[in-house]
Amino acid sequence: MDESVVAPDWLAARLDDPQVRVVDVRDGWEFDGIGHVPGAVNVPFESYRDESDVDRGTLPGAEAFADLLSAAGISPEDTIVAYDDTYGVFAARFVLTAREYGHADVKLLDGDYSAWNRAYEAATEAPPVESTEYDPDPLSPDESPLIDRETVEAALERDAVVVDTRERDEFEEARLPGAVRFDWRDVVDEESRRLKPADELETLLAEYGITPDREVVLYCNTARRISHTYVVLDALGYDDVNVYEGSLTEWLAHEGEVEHGPVDA
Repeated sequence: MDESVVAPDWLAARLDDPQVRVVDVRDGWEFDGIGHVPGAVNVPFESYRDESDVDRGTLPGAEAFADLLSAAGISPEDTIVAYDDTYGVFAARFVLTAREYGHADVKLLDGDYSAWNRAYEAATEAPPVESTEYDPDPLSPDESPLIDRETVEAALERDAVVVDTRERDEFEEARLPGAVRFDWRDVVDEESRRLKPADELETLLAEYGITPDREVVLYCNTARRISHTYVVLDALGYDDVNVYEGSLTEWLAHEGEVEHGPVDA
């Protein structure tokens, strides 16, 4: 895997680097009460989601996100490492959002806070933060992995593999035509809480037809779970991965065609 996903050892060796900024996306009470990675700042998950559709899906808007990073003392040239305590699914959403708004170097911590805390000490005091003036530089539509409903409709007519990252009962209730179900959690080793080895992931993905030579379209309900799968595929070197930000919520709102019922996978 490339360094868009980094191990706890990688982070531990760089905690004294002032340009490596650690972002904890858990709720404030977890950050304060349970402990956090030393030097981490708290940017709770709900603060960078906006159900009012300021930008596509639940993106908060470039200026709102920049305000969050400014308050957290982060500059555009910093390396950001994000984590949560749910195998990385909420932190991956932060990674995708930061990339969409032009942050060049943002990484997902492999595992989560629990994985970190098995090997390294935690902190309980929040670090001092000096605010910055963060200037966002959103990706152009050609650069962004995010795609709209019309682009998904076109992809359904091609050889794209459309990947539903939700649980089986959700998939069987309603899904995009021809979608394959690949639960985002299948890439995680439950015991270590970290990602499975790269060769094992590649074999697993190939069983579902998710291979680097194909166009991949990811969706879920509200674009949280697909963020994790997107980051994993990106780390594995997949270069044609598209994120349907509106996901099934938008698809159903526009009365898009769906399939129902059980399937073999």
